[in-house]
Amino acid sequence: MTRKAPFINDLYVISASVDDLKQAVNDGAAIVQLRDKTGDEKTVLEKAREIVEYKKVKDFVFILNDDPALAVKAGADGVHIGQDMSTIEARAIVGNDMIVGKTTHNLEQGRQAIAEGADYISTGPVYATPTKPGRPAVGLEYVREAAQNLDIPAVAIGGIDLGNIGDVLRAGAKTIGVVRACTDAPELLKRIKKVAQ
Repeated sequence: MTRKAPFINDLYVISASVDDLKQAVNDGAAIVQLRDKTGDEKTVLEKAREIVEYKKVKDFVFILNDDPALAVKAGADGVHIGQDMSTIEARAIVGNDMIVGKTTHNLEQGRQAIAEGADYISTGPVYATPTKPGRPAVGLEYVREAAQNLDIPAVAIGGIDLGNIGDVLRAGAKTIGVVRACTDAPELLKRIKKVAQ
């Protein structure tokens, strides 16, 4: 797994549930992220190690949310950080071999993430989503701008489901991130791959 491997034409599934993430991998998702905002460090580490163990069974990329030091400890492939942490700071903790992903909401933040050495960015929330309360949706405009102006793998995320994925893919998104729609992974993947052909 090379650090610069692009996330292209794939599904990126995010959940606090190990079972959901394993199921997503079984359904064909190439990238999964453990995002557990309520568990303590010990719980998150146990979950992360269980997912890392599953990599012996299936080949996928495992990203841990928010905690670079814990990502290293668990043996994850990478970490995803928000705007509250600098990419440079995260990179200093995880080293050069791990993937660092960065949440971005506009072109300026996307450019900064590239300048600071992020391996990929997320663009969103595309639509309003309960997983990001109080965060206004950026709409398809930023997905379009990122596809046209930023030379970095971008994961469109935020309220994407079977009803609107077509619009997101038409806007130029190559990889789609889902939280609530993870149970639709097989069909979502089919739509993504169809556009890629």
